[in-house]
Amino acid sequence: MLARIYRPAKTAMQSGTGRSRDWLLEFEASEKREVEPLMGWTSSGDTRTQLRLSFETKEEAVAYAEAHAIPYQVFEPRERKPNLRAYADNFRYDRKGLWTH
Repeated sequence: MLARIYRPAKTAMQSGTGRSRDWLLEFEASEKREVEPLMGWTSSGDTRTQLRLSFETKEEAVAYAEAHAIPYQVFEPRERKPNLRAYADNFRYDRKGLWTH
C-alpha cells in the first residue's frame, strides 16, 4: 500500500494558513469503495485510508515511513507568492485600475 507525504494547501475559505504547516502521511486506497445496498452508505474494507499522520517536517515523515517499511511518494508543495497589499492601496490617487464606484 503506497503512502503519500505532502503538505496541504491553505483552504480557499479562509485567508489564514492554519493546518497547512505540517506534513501529512496518508495511505492510498487499496480496495474499491462499494455502495451498501440497504442503506446506500459508501463503505470499504480498507481502514488505512482513514488514517492521517501529521509531522512537523518532511524528514520526520520520510523517516517514519522508512522505519515501518511503508512505500511512499513525496509531493513537494508549490510556494505561494506573498500578497503584500494594504487596504489603503484601493484608494491611492495613482492607482492603475478603474474605479468601480
